[in-house]
Amino acid sequence: MIYTPDRIQDIEAMAKYMRLTALDMALAAGKGGAHLGGGLSCIEIFAALYGGVLRFDAKNPCWKDRDRFFVSKNHCVLAQFPALYKAGFIEEQDLRELTKDGGRINGYPRNVELGLEYSGGSLGMAISVAIGVALALRERKSDAHVYVLMGDGELNEGSVWEAFMSAAQYKLDNLTAIIDRNYLCVDGNTEEIMGLYDLPAKFSAFGWSVDECDGHNIKELLGVLQKRSIGVPHGIVAETVKGKGVSFIENRPEWHRGVLSQKQYEQAKSEVLGGA
Repeated sequence: MIYTPDRIQDIEAMAKYMRLTALDMALAAGKGGAHLGGGLSCIEIFAALYGGVLRFDAKNPCWKDRDRFFVSKNHCVLAQFPALYKAGFIEEQDLRELTKDGGRINGYPRNVELGLEYSGGSLGMAISVAIGVALALRERKSDAHVYVLMGDGELNEGSVWEAFMSAAQYKLDNLTAIIDRNYLCVDGNTEEIMGLYDLPAKFSAFGWSVDECDGHNIKELLGVLQKRSIGVPHGIVAETVKGKGVSFIENRPEWHRGVLSQKQYEQAKSEVLGGA
C-alpha cells in the first residue's frame, strides 16, 4: 500500500494524541506509577500498525482472518491502550480506568474482544506463541499476518533465540518481529548488562530477512512493516529513544516505571504539544 502525505500526517497526529494520552494515564495512575519509558518509546510503532498496517475489524474483533499483534513487552500499555481506543476497540472512558477496580483494562491484560491477543507478564514468551499461531494460520491457508513487538532487553532470554531458529526452520513468512531498540531495560543500558551488538546481523545469521528503521518515523515504519520475503520470517530493528518526547524521561532508566508529579506532567505535556 502507498500512503499519501495526508495519510502519513494523520497517523503522525494519532501518535501525538497517543503520547499525550499516555501522560494523562500515567498521572491518573498516581502513586502506583506507570511504565512511561518503554511506553513512550514505541508510540509510533503502535500508531503505524493500528493506523495503517494491521487488518482488523473492531466490530468483529474475533474475525478469524484478522492480523494478529502480540505485544511481548507488555509493560507498554501506555502506548497500546490509546491505540486500541483510536482503532475503535475500547472507549475513551476505559483509558481513565486503567488499573482501577471495575475497569476493563489493566497492566497485563488479555481479551480478544478488546483487541488484546496476548497477556505479557513474563518477557520472552510471546514470540513462541506467535510462531504457533503463524503455523496454525498457514495450515488453514489464511493470509493473515502475525506481528510481535519485543523489547531489546528481553532478547537476553535464551528461549527467544530458539524461537527465532524455529521460525526460520518452518519458513514462516507470515511472521514479523519488531524490536523496540531503545538500548535500556529496567537495570540500565542493554549493552553494559548483556551486549546485543549487531542485531540485524544476528537476524540474518538466524535465517531471517531484516530491516532497520527510525522507530519514531511514521513513513519509515509504514514502509518496513509492509515488507515480505518469500519463505523467511521478517525482523525489524526499530531504533528508538526510551521515554521519547519528554526531556527528563528520555534515556533515563529510572523512568522504566515512575510516578509523575503534577509539575512534571505539566512540563511533559508542554514539551509534547510543542514538538513536531
